Amino acid sequence: MSILGTGIDIVDNYRLKKLLIKKKSNFKNKIFTNNEIAYCEKKSNITNCYSKRFAAKEAFVKALGTGFRKNINFKDIEVLKNNYGKPYLLINKKVINKIKTLFKVKKFNVLLSISDETKY
Repeated sequence: MSILGTGIDIVDNYRLKKLLIKKKSNFKNKIFTNNEIAYCEKKSNITNCYSKRFAAKEAFVKALGTGFRKNINFKDIEVLKNNYGKPYLLINKKVINKIKTLFKVKKFNVLLSISDETKY
């Protein structure tokens, strides 16, 4: 299989933390799925958990070359982990069809790597 795109993103944890704690902000519910929110809220470093998921979603749409346009939204992409802790993306049918159309492919794999550091 050919590589169709590569996306890389980094997030400043402090900047994201300000968005998460801002009163009257609907940021968390606009960006993250219920599963992602439930997962991150159980973590000791909540901000870090959300930051990694935000960066993964941004990197994915960069790899597509579309960004969050053309009817692709943050909640169309979900960052999960398998039983061994390996991260992966769960993308909905709308995005799957978009990929097939954009790249003229029938099958594809999405590979994900997540890294973090105290500040990023």
